[in-house]
Amino acid sequence: MSEDSKFFLKDSDVPKQWYNLGADLKEPMSPPLNPGTKQPIGPDDLAPLFPMELIMQEVTQERYIDIPGPVLEAYSRWRSTPLVRARALEKALDTPARIYYKYEGASPSGSHKPNTALAQAFYNKEAGVKKIATETGAGQWGTALSYAGAVFGIEIKVFMVRVSYDQKPYRRAIIESYGGSVVASPSNETNSGRAILEKDPNSSGSLGIAISEAAEVAATNDDTKYALGSVLNHVLMHQSIIGQEALLQMEMANDYPDIVIGCTGGGSNFSGLCNPFLGKKFRGEQDVHAIAVEPSSCPSLTKGKYSYDFGDTLKSAPLLKMHTLGSDFMPSPTHVGGLRYHGMSPMLSHLVHNGHMEPRAYGQKECLEAGIQFARTEGIMPAPEATHAIKGAVDEALKCKAEGKSKAILFNLCGHGHFDMQAYMDYFSGNLAEDKFDTEAFEESMASIPAVN
Repeated sequence: MSEDSKFFLKDSDVPKQWYNLGADLKEPMSPPLNPGTKQPIGPDDLAPLFPMELIMQEVTQERYIDIPGPVLEAYSRWRSTPLVRARALEKALDTPARIYYKYEGASPSGSHKPNTALAQAFYNKEAGVKKIATETGAGQWGTALSYAGAVFGIEIKVFMVRVSYDQKPYRRAIIESYGGSVVASPSNETNSGRAILEKDPNSSGSLGIAISEAAEVAATNDDTKYALGSVLNHVLMHQSIIGQEALLQMEMANDYPDIVIGCTGGGSNFSGLCNPFLGKKFRGEQDVHAIAVEPSSCPSLTKGKYSYDFGDTLKSAPLLKMHTLGSDFMPSPTHVGGLRYHGMSPMLSHLVHNGHMEPRAYGQKECLEAGIQFARTEGIMPAPEATHAIKGAVDEALKCKAEGKSKAILFNLCGHGHFDMQAYMDYFSGNLAEDKFDTEAFEESMASIPAVN
């Protein structure tokens, strides 16, 4: 192994293609279904929401897709991102494990989200789109798409989940600074939002509700399209530049991960790091153990049902085969806004269902404790979502210590927490709420999952 601690690529070595794990899957994925007919959807069904190039990327079986020149040029403003050997954390844990993290916090939004935001904005620009509506949880996706809108000259409207809208005023400010407009969801601006507020005027919101609002705006306005920051295949593919860089950087470190870890809400940052490594595994080139970490308050992979379900709360989106808590499920209002989604991406769900990766769930308090230890050793304050991956890495490193084994652990540090400090303030003041998983609400939500053969 290299004695260096930081590994950077030259600009000329940054990957010029995205990687599509779908080309290397051994078992075929189940197609999205039309919510009315329950039949597989075609390109025309998605055309009101997405430009055709993104629709084609959603279903492609090509292993690699060329990254357009204007997107590469935009990437060059911060990519490549560093791969770092966490030597100080290793020392603090007194572990023989070799811990690496891929740091995505140096991007314009402070997270991995611009990797797909810039791509989606570019393809919309090429299609002549002037406006995009979207949702955001913690605000990182809304920030990234607003920045991408500024780069490519597109007007961005962001429906931000109410609990995050209230908790993260600085996130709202940066969205607006990049030129996006932001409204708390559920809102009175859409039929979807008004229907939720009629039932619960104090609703804390959810990503499922915000998706319904944004998709409604796109579907009812000819000059507007919709963009999603996670879940869909093309989004996961755009994020693969993370893992492809990491493959090259692990070579520079003269090492290879035994374990890859990412936090999961919809699946984008986990897939971005881990899918290129899983592709090598599926092609018989190099084995790896993948761990997906989710919040115990919204545990779609560990407690959800693998079934067709709606991607939004108002049940207007296509049916996706995924691990789901039910589209009616309302997660507790924790600080990990980016992970509060009732379902998991169909591709990650497919991987878990077929035994290709391990899901875990942790509470926000134990994750923030791991994040604080990371900040005090490695010097980076992680986003609350990212602390879940840190917690997973710490547990694996301590397992190596107990077993006397030296394994290489790689996790995705998907963003910094500079705009998310209320979570840490609540932790230190003793006001951090315990994670709650509403079993009764879950069981009721399960009853609403549509019956599809």
